[in-house]
Amino acid sequence: MTFRLRDHTADVAVEAEAATLSGVFAAVADGLTAAMCDDVPPPDEADEPMSFTVEAESREALLFDYLDQLIYERDVRGVLPADNEAVVSEPADATGEWRVEGRARGVPFERVDARDVKAVTYSEMRLEAGDDGWEAYVVFDV
Repeated sequence: MTFRLRDHTADVAVEAEAATLSGVFAAVADGLTAAMCDDVPPPDEADEPMSFTVEAESREALLFDYLDQLIYERDVRGVLPADNEAVVSEPADATGEWRVEGRARGVPFERVDARDVKAVTYSEMRLEAGDDGWEAYVVFDV
């Protein structure tokens, strides 16, 4: 799984690809981390493990809500979410919701020089299955 930061007017965009839908969610989250911090320190005892579940009515809404939850966790806990992992589950039936189980390592702000990313946006958001896996493009308001 990989990601690339892209310049985007006054914002920042993340373009990501991975073999699986779960992998592309984690790659976009790692891109969000990179947009907030150039150098993420290695794991340390001070790091705070984070885990959460997000549900939404579509894949795109799930990606938005997952990234929004990471920004919320950052703000509430005062940590940079790093080493992101995601497990995406499809709805069991047509009336069900998509779900992502997210995990990350919360690096205390005292250990990093972080920039503020205000919010995830739906502007130009793309989440598509391709021949070699999944691709995503997400713009963040900075």
